[in-house]
Amino acid sequence: MSTTPTGATRPAEPGVNLRDDVETLTVDHITVEFGALKALSDVSFTVRPGTVHAVIGPNGAGKSTMFNVLSGVYRASAGEVRLGDTVLNGLRPHQIAKLGVARAFQNIALSGTQTVAENLMLGRHALTHAGFLAAGLRLPKATREGRRHGERIREIAEFLELGTKLDIPVGVLSYGDQKRVEVARALCTEPRLLLLDEPVAGMNAEETERMARAVLEIRDELGISIVLVEHDMGMVMSIADRVTVLDFGRRIADGTPEETQADPEVIRAYLGAGDETGPAGTPDQDTHEETPR
Repeated sequence: MSTTPTGATRPAEPGVNLRDDVETLTVDHITVEFGALKALSDVSFTVRPGTVHAVIGPNGAGKSTMFNVLSGVYRASAGEVRLGDTVLNGLRPHQIAKLGVARAFQNIALSGTQTVAENLMLGRHALTHAGFLAAGLRLPKATREGRRHGERIREIAEFLELGTKLDIPVGVLSYGDQKRVEVARALCTEPRLLLLDEPVAGMNAEETERMARAVLEIRDELGISIVLVEHDMGMVMSIADRVTVLDFGRRIADGTPEETQADPEVIRAYLGAGDETGPAGTPDQDTHEETPR
């Protein structure tokens, strides 16, 4: 099974510019149950600081459920999630976000009538300290803070090749640009762990390559960890440092891209009997449905 080239490759030693506060994410024997349905069963994996860690699997494997656990939307029935020494279990999404975990969603959740800059400023909300009254009265403290946020927004926009689009309403941008605005808004929270939910879903080949390069640049230049769920196996295998494979809520493989592609359980999960294409080919077309989001 060969990967599809994206024009982006992972270096042998990632995370050379690792941020000082980036810590290991540990998923330890996580189980999630919805009544009689066990969406995740005793799943464990570790995301090393400053790496791109992919979570893949056919539809219904439990990938979205896992992301919802990591971001606090779902609570695990058993097991523990830790960021460094901090236990995330039981924390609400906004509390996890304050710890430096940001999520860019598969379905674009932007305000189409607002400009790129206005959408990105929403990502700075939790970092604003001046207060509503100070901002309304344009007090010097609020003015200085607003200027700093504006400068940071421009830096992040330039970083993701959106610098010339800051004053454009998001709704008129191309789909690929909107997906990058979604990622940029997550970066505006200054995360140390970034969760990317199918970042290239619906993109053409050129847009996919652009996003793949952006993911690696985020890791290398911002020095943060990235966990991504993605169906484009060519993209995954070319940029991920490590891959965890789920199938029907169980972890069936965990290793380097090369190791997981050669794993018999992974081949079985993707191929079934008699198929001729594997995880690195077209996105999976399994018929079983994803668990509740």
